[in-house]
Amino acid sequence: MQKIKTALLSYGMSGKVFHAPFLDFHPGFELVGSWERSKQLIQLDYPNVKSYPTLEEVLQDDIDLVIVNTPVGTHFEYAKQVLLAGKNAVVEKAFTTTVAEAQELVNLAKEKGLKLSVFQNRRWDSDFKTVQKVVADKVLGELVEAEFHFDRYNPLLSPKGHKETVNSGAGILKDLGPHLIDQALFLFGFPQSVFADIRVTREHSLVDDWIDILLYYADFRVRLKAGFFVREANPAYVIHGKKGSFLKPRGDVQEDDLKLGKKPNLTTWGTEAPGNEGLLHTEIDGRIIKEKVETLQGNYYDFFEGVYQSIISDTKEPVTAKEGLQVMQIIEAAIESNAQGKVIML
Repeated sequence: MQKIKTALLSYGMSGKVFHAPFLDFHPGFELVGSWERSKQLIQLDYPNVKSYPTLEEVLQDDIDLVIVNTPVGTHFEYAKQVLLAGKNAVVEKAFTTTVAEAQELVNLAKEKGLKLSVFQNRRWDSDFKTVQKVVADKVLGELVEAEFHFDRYNPLLSPKGHKETVNSGAGILKDLGPHLIDQALFLFGFPQSVFADIRVTREHSLVDDWIDILLYYADFRVRLKAGFFVREANPAYVIHGKKGSFLKPRGDVQEDDLKLGKKPNLTTWGTEAPGNEGLLHTEIDGRIIKEKVETLQGNYYDFFEGVYQSIISDTKEPVTAKEGLQVMQIIEAAIESNAQGKVIML
């Protein structure tokens, strides 16, 4: 199998938890190393890889793919340098801080003939994959509304300075917001307009930490909510159609397992524990049913497999740069809507 030589641009939580385990496990990738500005940690977990002191040394090395997993405010600058150096790139969410930046990266990747993907791993969560199947099966009838939540209870400010200081990449809209927006666009397509309410709710917070975004489609609405004061979680996904409803709690186990140091596999990985099944209450062939729906298996490995095939076989990226651009269009529209207090047409 042809190997894709890959480097990370940081080895903090995202590099250690979300990227390195899959790059190490997938037979098509060779994890070469990571840029580490101060601490040299990657070699504790992967002794045979490099710790690069500078970005320039990463880009000068024999690397095929670079994972841009640095703070959001740096994504555009670093991804642009990666592409200009002739390397394929995967960029963490939020893709960039503005639509203009996203468009420039889309154009640059196309001009250079390089693959550029956005790491929207939550498409491969077990809970979302189950929701996707229910929608695809059309068991709810014509859709009327959907509501997606990414709820947490955490009143404390993050110790990571870039998350809590006022900067172009900070705030929940560009942290949890991209997950919700990407899932909505992936499931329902691009909306006609957007209305948003963006708030600061934590004591001493300098950045937005509560969002309520309403996406307007021709015949239905999608509400996206995230905040840090939800001690008793709502269902993560609520979808109502003219024949029935589907409610699914958030239950994907991959992040928690990865944080515990568990290694991914292709058999049992991403399997939810019993008790988190979704509830389907609808009418099928004239019969009312109310039953639990078995949760599908999730696996972020499928994202990396998609990246591999896109580079080796010249197929479409698993999450395209254009899709990342569309998420940024919703984010910018949400900011404008909140500022003006009105619906923004797209």
